[in-house]
Amino acid sequence: MKIIVDAMGGDHGSGIVIDGVISAVKEYGCEIVLVGDQAQITSVLRKRGYFGDNICVYHTSEVIGMHDSPATSVRRKRDSSIVAGMNLIKEGKGSAFFSAGNTGAVVCAATLGLGLLPCVERPGIAIVTPTLKGISVIIDVGANIDAKPLHLLQYAVMGKAYLQCIFNKENPSIGLLNVGEEASKGTDFIKETYELLSKSNLNFMGNVEGKALFSGNCDVVVCDGFIGNVALKVTEGTAEAIQVFLKRHLLKTNLLGKIGILLLKRTFLNFKKDLDYAEYGGAPLLGVNGVVIIGHGRSNARAIKNAIRVAKEEVDRNINQKIIEGIGSQKD
Repeated sequence: MKIIVDAMGGDHGSGIVIDGVISAVKEYGCEIVLVGDQAQITSVLRKRGYFGDNICVYHTSEVIGMHDSPATSVRRKRDSSIVAGMNLIKEGKGSAFFSAGNTGAVVCAATLGLGLLPCVERPGIAIVTPTLKGISVIIDVGANIDAKPLHLLQYAVMGKAYLQCIFNKENPSIGLLNVGEEASKGTDFIKETYELLSKSNLNFMGNVEGKALFSGNCDVVVCDGFIGNVALKVTEGTAEAIQVFLKRHLLKTNLLGKIGILLLKRTFLNFKKDLDYAEYGGAPLLGVNGVVIIGHGRSNARAIKNAIRVAKEEVDRNINQKIIEGIGSQKD
């Protein structure tokens, strides 16, 4: 299995991407095609002491920056690592694509280059979040900020398929993110979506409030990309703030307290691990005709390694076929 990796994406440069790729090759035994500036990539590989056959380089001369306009850059920078990497998937030269670069550009390039699965109207970005009862999936967190009720119904199907395929969840429950749990709450858009989900064959449990993101009472939380992205950023900011607050107060403690800190070191490490996005790798872009994983711009080597694992699992378990079947079943 060959996985195409955008070597030029992310905030930390190609070195971190390549570190994650080398770890993934050693641990998962997959083949990687690094897309980007060949001289730069080859230099890093040599510095890392990697001379194996499982990593090859596909040269491109352009890079789409984090602040570039997604649609414009995808049209104009045809030899960028994102566009060229997506073309390799389209040509059957790779099984999955990963990038920690410009999210909008990845979504645009995937939608235009790979197309959508049959009957899917819009792709959705799904993220896995830790909860009090395990994990849950939130979809969409930024692919489509101008969604229609039908799109959210399809997101629910995609989220269900993802949990079934990747986490072996038999019949995931679906919740619609809203300002209240009552069916009468929300905008006309939300009420129409509620009606569609109620009439579907999904395990729809109704509206859920923001606290459901971590309660674990709902397996798949469905929302439009605008709300989902805001929820994601608030969640990330809260997790980071909690860790800073905790560290700040622990440093102020007395000698007895510091001894207690040493005794609880493992507990604190586990706490940090639960909140660490790197544990879950990247976010799958569901609904496109291929396997595409989007990494956080700040992805470290461990996050990139885990994102490649997620990509491999999606290919191995044929998640797109599960999505096609799920979308089709809503028409019966």
